[in-house]
This record gives sequence, C-alpha cells and structure tokens, in this order.
Amino acid sequence: MEVIVAKTAGFCFGVKRAVEQVYRQLEEGPKPIYTYGPIIHNEEVVRELEERGVRILSGEEELQQVQEGTVIIRSHGVPERISQMMEQQQLHVVDATCPFVKKIHRIVREHGEKGYEIVIIGNEGHPEVEGIKGWCVGPVTVIGTEEEARAFTPVSARPLCVVAQTTFNYNNFYKLVEILSEMSYSKMDILNTVCNATEERQSEAREIARRADSMIVIGGKHSSNTRKLFEICKKECANTYYIQTLKDLDIRRLPSRGCVGISAGASTPNNLIEEVSKQCQI
Repeated sequence: MEVIVAKTAGFCFGVKRAVEQVYRQLEEGPKPIYTYGPIIHNEEVVRELEERGVRILSGEEELQQVQEGTVIIRSHGVPERISQMMEQQQLHVVDATCPFVKKIHRIVREHGEKGYEIVIIGNEGHPEVEGIKGWCVGPVTVIGTEEEARAFTPVSARPLCVVAQTTFNYNNFYKLVEILSEMSYSKMDILNTVCNATEERQSEAREIARRADSMIVIGGKHSSNTRKLFEICKKECANTYYIQTLKDLDIRRLPSRGCVGISAGASTPNNLIEEVSKQCQI
C-alpha cells in the first residue's frame, strides 16, 4: 500500500509557538500556570499539560478568581476586555496570540474607528471569532454560511469591512464574499485574512484526497480547521475518516492495496501523524 502524508500536516506556526510558550513558562514562569481556554484543540496535548500542573481557565468568572501566577493567552486570542482584566489583576501575562490573528484585531479596530461596520466570515462561537469581535468598536456581524450571507442586512449606512477567521475554508470565503458583493453596498473593504498555512493545508489535502483510495484526517474533535479538512477531503474521497488518536484508526476499513492519504489539523502533534502513518504501512 502507498501512504502519502501531507507535508503541511501538523502544528502550524501559531500553535507551535503557543505550546512552546506553555512549556517555557512551566520552567521559568511564576506559578501556578494557567491557560485561558485549552491551549490547543488536542485532548492528548492538553491532558499531558494538565498532568504537569497547567490549569485551564474556562471563562471570565474563573479568571476573576486568580490571584497570582502566569496566564497564557492561546493562539486564538481573546477579546480586549479579557486582556484588560488580566492586566488589572496584575498577573504575569504571556500573550501567545497568533500574529496573523493579532493583525485581524488591528484591522477591525482601525476600521471600526474610521466608521466601518465589520463583517467576520467565520464560525460564530469559535474562540478566535469571539476574540476578533472583542476588538470591534462598532457594529459587527459573523457570517458562516451562504444563507447567512444572503440574509445579511447592515445595521447602518456605514461602509463595510470584511475579514475572515484564519482557519476558514478558503474557497467558501470567496463564495460568501461573492454573495455580499452582489448586493451592491456603497463601499466594502474585503480583506482575505485566511492564513496562508490554512490555504496550503486545505489545497494539499484536496489534491491528495483526489488521488487516494482512502483518506485519514487527524485532529481533535473540537478543532475547527480539522473539521474543515475532513469536509474538503470527503468531497474528493468518499472513504475519508476523521480520527483523534491512533486507537480510533480501524485498519480493517482501509484497502489492502492502493493509496491512503493522511492529513492533519493545525493542533495535531507530529508524533501522532507518524504513528498513524506507520500503522497504515504494517
């Protein structure tokens, strides 16, 4: 059997940077160590960090109870008010927000101050999107589907600024933008803020899935970018399987001959990808 592993599979720059910050603070930072939300959407990595003493803060109420120690902001970022709360509590704050996400924070703040209404192409409720919303100073709407794009009505006569969640499906972003553009708003600034790494990962996964007899997509069940990879691959290869760990892999469902493709979300450790690849070759 031929096994093709995507070169872009595994930790992206932002996730790798955030995880490294946690390990660094375990060695150097004031204790206890907290992350605001799980540092990444990978249960195995989060469990390992918890075993080493890292505590997860699930929201503002838990943050308010923290009196000392280090709080790490994950790569998704946080709303401005959360960042201010951490400063007011005089905690040691390590901001591991992905630089590409930080850029979106600056874009929406600057456009909002200039009088723009903000449209975020993304998934409502996703922590990155919630963080972006928290840096807007005017009207903001999240659009994630074609139906929502067609139903969108600006709340004012302001010009529009359109940005994207960094892990949103690249092709779907342009589909939604096309729908918005057809509505002939007076002025609309469209900024494609889908991360280049996301675009490359999705494009490579699509190409491999077209060639493969079976496709395996590895990632946490709460990972938005992994779920999108699965959807992309499923369209190209009917025998596409979404697994979180090696124990989820059922070798019996794979062909005895032919080609198996493997891709993985941005929060998937390389060692897990290697384990799955080796198992497929047995």
